[in-house]
Amino acid sequence: MGTVTLYGAPLSLYTGRARCYLIKAGIPYQEQQGHSDHFKQVVLPQAGIRTIPTLELEDGTVIRDGAAIIDHYEAQFGRPYSPDTPRQKIVSLLLDVIGAEGLLRPAMHYRWNFPDDNLNFVMIGFRDLFPPGPKQSEMAEGAANKMRQACQASGVTDDTIPAVEAMYGEFLDALNAHLKTTPYLLGGRPSIGDFGLIAPLFAHLGRDPKPLGVMQRRAPHVYRWVERMNRCEADMAEYELESEDYLAGDEVPDSLIDALKTIAEDFVPETLASAKVINQWIAAQDSLASGTPIERGVGFAAFDLRGATCHALSQPYRYYLLSRAQSTFEAMDSADQDSVHRLLDACDMTPLLDCKLKRPIARADNREVWV
Repeated sequence: MGTVTLYGAPLSLYTGRARCYLIKAGIPYQEQQGHSDHFKQVVLPQAGIRTIPTLELEDGTVIRDGAAIIDHYEAQFGRPYSPDTPRQKIVSLLLDVIGAEGLLRPAMHYRWNFPDDNLNFVMIGFRDLFPPGPKQSEMAEGAANKMRQACQASGVTDDTIPAVEAMYGEFLDALNAHLKTTPYLLGGRPSIGDFGLIAPLFAHLGRDPKPLGVMQRRAPHVYRWVERMNRCEADMAEYELESEDYLAGDEVPDSLIDALKTIAEDFVPETLASAKVINQWIAAQDSLASGTPIERGVGFAAFDLRGATCHALSQPYRYYLLSRAQSTFEAMDSADQDSVHRLLDACDMTPLLDCKLKRPIARADNREVWV
């Protein structure tokens, strides 16, 4: 297998998701910043828009977006990181959504609201996104300012920060207890859910100085999992578990259910509220032609976050990922659906099964588009 090129960055949340998959799947790659002439002239026209991660295969094929990169190799290799039992399959897909979308608030908060700890480190990463020259620092500051605005758009305000920090801390505690007993979320092998969750838990929360310290002190087993996800070997010598496979009997441990319940308190209300906003936006469109690229956000949803009202940008991409879990559930027989229902009831996540947009989302020409 030849070497592919991953256009990404160490500080990028979504690059971490794709990078860890390439590492675990044993796919040789080189990582580059997207400011070469080759990227601008050859890769970007195929990618359609400038986002990271973007992957260039040996034959010149370009794949934009971490989920699409993983989908490409899962289909090619026989889905080695996709559990094939119903409960584990659904949990893996939901954790993928939670990692990509559901932990953005703590990820953004802990990066941007602790400048004394983080700013110098983060700005080095932003400068590296741009070619050396007299305007490098200016362009880096402009990009950083956009991300600061995105932090506010995610719903992080003075009113919500106490809830954001409390819920993230409780999630770390629960996940730490779970990973004390198993090297990966569902046993001796990473799943799609592991790759989703590593996105925020590496680039922001497991790498920036402030949240890295929080993780190392409060959740050392989570930190070891972050290390493990970035290594090509299984790296699980401290566990009695010998099999590099998922837990037998479609088991989803209570400790993982506890972690999911913590996330559900935030993730489920936001998902329901945002779907309502997006559906109202869809209904108000005079013409929304099939194939139109989806918007990054179409309005702000309000929902309760432990007594504080949170206003967060409603982003359609969340529902593209969520629809993968929903369609998987709908394809199951009734016995498997009943088993999954019992699991989601225990996780307080059952409402996610029916939370859909009025217009589905698909991919075409490296873009997520309205169907």
